[in-house]
Amino acid sequence: MTAREQVDELRDRMNASIIGQGAVVDSILTGLLANGNLLVEGLPGLAKTRAIKALAKNIEADFSRIQFTPDLLPSDVTGTEVYHQVAEGSQFRFEPGPIFANIVLGDEINRAPAKVQAAMLEAMEERQVTVAGTTHCMPPLFMVMATQNPVEQEGTYPLPEAQMDRFLMHVNIEYTAVEDEVRIIELVRSEETASQDTPDKSMQEPAPRIPQQAVFDARREIGAIAVSGAVQRYMADLVYATRTPEKYSEDLDRWIEVGGSPRASLALDKCSRTHAWLAGRDYVDPGDVRAIVHNVLRHRLMLSYEAQGEGVAANQVIDALIEAVALP
Repeated sequence: MTAREQVDELRDRMNASIIGQGAVVDSILTGLLANGNLLVEGLPGLAKTRAIKALAKNIEADFSRIQFTPDLLPSDVTGTEVYHQVAEGSQFRFEPGPIFANIVLGDEINRAPAKVQAAMLEAMEERQVTVAGTTHCMPPLFMVMATQNPVEQEGTYPLPEAQMDRFLMHVNIEYTAVEDEVRIIELVRSEETASQDTPDKSMQEPAPRIPQQAVFDARREIGAIAVSGAVQRYMADLVYATRTPEKYSEDLDRWIEVGGSPRASLALDKCSRTHAWLAGRDYVDPGDVRAIVHNVLRHRLMLSYEAQGEGVAANQVIDALIEAVALP
């Protein structure tokens, strides 16, 4: 099978496990293929954890879950030096923490204090962790998917802007349609029935998992996707408009306090090429940029107090940006 066929198979399996969240599945695959980290936000019970577990279940990868709580320590995430007594004498050995996995689920990341959140910065950006002066590299396939609940504020610590910028995309999960909710009920009921019929999990034969090499091959193909100079300029114009909103409209000038960094332009390029590849094209068009621009810019815009007072959300600001910036 080609890399595209294997990725399509992975997408089909995930969609079969997560009903009515096709956009979320595509966003997770985009993050995986673009070699980035995702921040997923949604109300409880909308399959945030199930989505990343479905990815880990169907690909040859080590999976770990970090449940963030206020009493967590940085060493609980990164690992620490442990004293060992051996025949040759005593020595310290590094015991890796749960961050050392291919796919890492950071559940409710905003429940951990700032120093624990910061412990993940080096791993997310530089793909390495330094403990006791020694640097330990992450595996070649590495992805952090962090979740947060938008409605609970007690006992939470808002993510600092520096860490928000480390995420390639910020994905919002919405409620599914009522027809999909019926299918969800049927899916969970069938899973429960299957588990009761075969309580011994060792007797169940899961489908062969997609090899990691398929991801690396897909990334190589995505790197060859053509991006014209006009589309590149369109990406740069969108990000530049967040920094100089006064040149585009009075509303944007009132709403945007701080615009996107160069990471926003790089993320637009990576995600647009990945979106085009998933659509079966070998070139990027403006539609690819518009399809992913909300996820890329949503967490990179600092809105003014005036915008917050008017109830203006980031999505509304990005919609105005798309209208204001001319297509190539």
